Amino acid sequence: METLLLAQVMGSFYGLLAIIFGAFGAHALKKKLTPELLHSFETGVKYQMYHAIVLLVLSYNLGFDQPLDKYIINCFVFGTLLFSFSIYGLCMSAASGKKLRFLGPITPIGGLLLAIGWGLLLYSFIAPLF
Repeated sequence: METLLLAQVMGSFYGLLAIIFGAFGAHALKKKLTPELLHSFETGVKYQMYHAIVLLVLSYNLGFDQPLDKYIINCFVFGTLLFSFSIYGLCMSAASGKKLRFLGPITPIGGLLLAIGWGLLLYSFIAPLF
């Protein structure tokens, strides 16, 4: 998929799901999750929405003429997927009493990809100054 289209589609999709998951967490999961698990779930929703917005903003502001642009978008797309969705899986599986522990190490990998995406974005802004 073309990088521009990837940013637009995934930004829109992540935004849509963040609204749905946020409502689901606030209503349906409030009674099923512990306060700690609910907080973790909400963290996944927040990060997902933040990065949905970033993807959409970048899709209208990056030139997509540099390989760096593609790396930034891919870090945000896959970082969000790994970070937020592993949190959802951990919370839901813990609530059912069958915690999927293999998801635990996936969350920080997603977080690392998000941090790399932000670092690359910073680099794209300051590199022309040197």
